[in-house]
Amino acid sequence: MAVKPTAPASSTWMAKPVDAIPNGALSRLRAEAAQCRACPLWRPATQTVFGRGPASARLVLVGEQPGDREDLAGQPFVGPAGQLLRETLAQVGIDTASVYLTNAVKHFKFVPRGKRRLHQRANASEQAACRPWLAGELARIAPEVVVALGAMAAQTLFGNAFRVSTQRGAWQTLPNGRPALATWHPSALLRMRAPDRVQAEHQFAQDLARVADHLTR
Repeated sequence: MAVKPTAPASSTWMAKPVDAIPNGALSRLRAEAAQCRACPLWRPATQTVFGRGPASARLVLVGEQPGDREDLAGQPFVGPAGQLLRETLAQVGIDTASVYLTNAVKHFKFVPRGKRRLHQRANASEQAACRPWLAGELARIAPEVVVALGAMAAQTLFGNAFRVSTQRGAWQTLPNGRPALATWHPSALLRMRAPDRVQAEHQFAQDLARVADHLTR
């Protein structure tokens, strides 16, 4: 479906351009995103995986794209990566129920291999097709802080030159002046082997602790 714009302007929430930001409340955006046909990913996917959490959230966490379990459940971060994320948020004193969780891309991209569905990274045009929905979520929620989990989310917010491996954990300023930072995606941590995983998990917790500290000021 075509996005109904508020204005033909770029979003002030992200570095990458958005031609149109959808109208309406968050619930309306969710309903419209469920009918999105802006790229081919909707065809094999079970459903659109829109964000979840309070519309008044002070913190928004932006992941990359849904996985197999998220596609089936229709909710972001319900698999092992989500479990690690929730455990780390609790560790640093952030109540997951107060956080809005979403992804830069709203459909699961995969290639079938027998009974399995193997994750594939959304390409540039597929990512661009989803940007209006993320821009709409951020505009409606207007969080105090945005955290990008992984490279796709970070580059959507901060531009293609951003590198999570070297720039994670440092405060960035979004085009509208709001603070944001990037950190590892929890699924990347789960793929690592020791000792790299131990170090990266420590960095992940440090980065989220920095966010928690900012929110308590």
